[in-house]
Amino acid sequence: IVLISFCPKNYGENTDFETVFVLTDFDSSDYNYLYKRENRIIGPPVVLHCAAKREALHFSCRPLYSTTMLNLSLCFTGFRNKEEMKNLVNLVHHMGGTIRKDFSTKVTHLVACSTHGEKYRLAVCMGTPILTPSWIHKAWERRDDLFYMLEFRTQFKVPPFQDCSLSFLGFSEDEKTNMEERTLKHGGSYLEVGDENCTHVVVEENSVKELPFSPSKKLFVVKQEWFWGSIQMDARAGESMYLYEKNDSPAMKKAVSLLSLTTPNSNRKRRRLRDTLAQLTKETEISPFPPPRKRPSAEHSLSMGSLLDISNTPETCKSSKPSKSSTPVLSKQSARWQVSKELYQTESNYVDILNTILQIFKLPLEKEGQVGGPILAQEEMKTIFGSIPDIYEVHTRIKSDLEELLTAWHEDRSVGDIILKYSKELVKAYPPFVNFFEMSKETIVRCEKQKPRFHAFLKINQAKPECGRQTLVELLIRPVQRLPSVALLLNDIKKHTSDDNPDKMRLEKAIESLKEVMTHINEDKRKTEGQKQIFDVVYEVDGCPANLLSSHRSLVYRVETIALGDQPCDRGEHVTLFLFNDCLEIARKRHKVINTFKSPLGQTRPPPPLKHIALMPLSQIRRVLDLQDTEECVNAFALVVHPPTEHENLLFSFQLAGEETIKSTWLRTLCRHIANTICRADAEDMIQCTDPDSLQVSTKDMDSTLSKASRAIKKTSKKVKAEESLFHVTCC
Repeated sequence: IVLISFCPKNYGENTDFETVFVLTDFDSSDYNYLYKRENRIIGPPVVLHCAAKREALHFSCRPLYSTTMLNLSLCFTGFRNKEEMKNLVNLVHHMGGTIRKDFSTKVTHLVACSTHGEKYRLAVCMGTPILTPSWIHKAWERRDDLFYMLEFRTQFKVPPFQDCSLSFLGFSEDEKTNMEERTLKHGGSYLEVGDENCTHVVVEENSVKELPFSPSKKLFVVKQEWFWGSIQMDARAGESMYLYEKNDSPAMKKAVSLLSLTTPNSNRKRRRLRDTLAQLTKETEISPFPPPRKRPSAEHSLSMGSLLDISNTPETCKSSKPSKSSTPVLSKQSARWQVSKELYQTESNYVDILNTILQIFKLPLEKEGQVGGPILAQEEMKTIFGSIPDIYEVHTRIKSDLEELLTAWHEDRSVGDIILKYSKELVKAYPPFVNFFEMSKETIVRCEKQKPRFHAFLKINQAKPECGRQTLVELLIRPVQRLPSVALLLNDIKKHTSDDNPDKMRLEKAIESLKEVMTHINEDKRKTEGQKQIFDVVYEVDGCPANLLSSHRSLVYRVETIALGDQPCDRGEHVTLFLFNDCLEIARKRHKVINTFKSPLGQTRPPPPLKHIALMPLSQIRRVLDLQDTEECVNAFALVVHPPTEHENLLFSFQLAGEETIKSTWLRTLCRHIANTICRADAEDMIQCTDPDSLQVSTKDMDSTLSKASRAIKKTSKKVKAEESLFHVTCC
């Protein structure tokens, strides 16, 4: 015992001085003796601390061994053992901390034995550190270390799933294994679905339509967002916001009801088919601009209200009134209008995706005061998002100008001028992002592996409807693909622009300006292997358009099929579909193969086995139909197509040939690239499961003798008609 006295007199007889006892052991009999007699007791660290800072001894009404927890205010929750809690309270007091019974804004740390209770929930909401009792014990062990820094956010943090037993329903095996591993890592345990000791059932709400059991009142049935949100916050999220509810959202009931109706009359069947196709494409129409409509006065105009009317239902058509500033347009929808409208809608969708990247991912990651601290470092943020804000800014203005152009449309309005107006800004914004996209992607992959909170952040936000189930990497690739898509649409507009239209030359200059932007993109970013595959397709398809060759185009998928209708070729024809990232090449098997020929280099090359039918931009596909398997129809699908030169939807139906192509994989891949082309996030919504009978599609008797004879007659008929036409031309 060291006695510090500030007066030479007997300390027991005089109260004009202060006496302090310095003890090294607060568990000794000497401590108990002095404490019962209300003497002032301190530990050596207090003396050394005050001496080093040249301060007076800290006054405390309780024994004070160290200043480790000086200025800290603690609150306790979840303790059932009163003796344990009493011991912890004494240790906190011995280290200079204070205790508060009720949780408030003055509490600096919550010491918890459980993730349940109001105090825990308040601490999570306020971002107050929530720590285990081990934190206090560790601080007491290091009480003699003057330089010991309390570790608030490391091994003493209460894990989010402490005292929680989780089950996972509706996930793939890989995803389930991943989530079980993360449950253990974050303090919880996992059980099989239906175990009575389970506290939470985490449900994949997109695949689970109904629970296989009746949950008890104590069991939390939550969406997966609760799981990932808890990891992201590093604290158990409140279940009330994430409770699973049965998903009863029947998509497109009207379309389904239409598909279920058939009539024996052929004219009525064709009319019904037209109505069905119109209904199927209505809900996914890529354009908010309805075609120009006839007015009672026989004048045709477009108002801003009608232009922005996405639904374009009969009711809204009747109620919309043209504005005074409306500009007369042609009574029939021109191809130039159609493609210009398509350019606007893809631009609008693209701006929405850029906005999603910024609002759903970038801004939340930059937000100050995040629970658990910043998820990513500033350098990582710059690497991942780069010049996305600049790209978003310039395309927002392009979208606005295109909207103004279409609002007051006439054929002489210049689309090319809009692109030329922003060409310099595009040159500044795009190359920095595209050239470093691979580095951005690698940074995302690395951070997701190394940082559990970032992985959880991505899981939460990528599951939101705005993202269309796409990953951040998949969304960030859109700027890489956008300029080639714009150039393709401008070429299409130019094709439908008359030579005497002033916009013809401006469109050519706009296309050249986009090529200039793309030349700033490093050549090593080009997909050389994809280019080789495109050349192979050109050699394989007789009559393949030269414009298929593009440095920014790559082959994605090849599918062998059999045509089931009269579009785009005769029923029974063997058709090969080449899916590229922005278009679909349709080719049929040649009826007769000509002799081999020699190339200019003298090498013999086999004749092309396929004949070109159509090269179709993916933006013309309005709906992908997954035809249900029936006795009359097996392994079939259909495309609802709307070319700019047509006023009605066309139906292309096919049967997959062979077993190597999995229909579901092919259709999902097709829809993903359609969505990429038109800059939409909801790729899954483009697939509609449909009854083939309602579309008059059948695979029955495809290989029968009668069917083959019918196809032979059609081919002969076409040849005869061709010869007759040639004869008439010759005679003339």
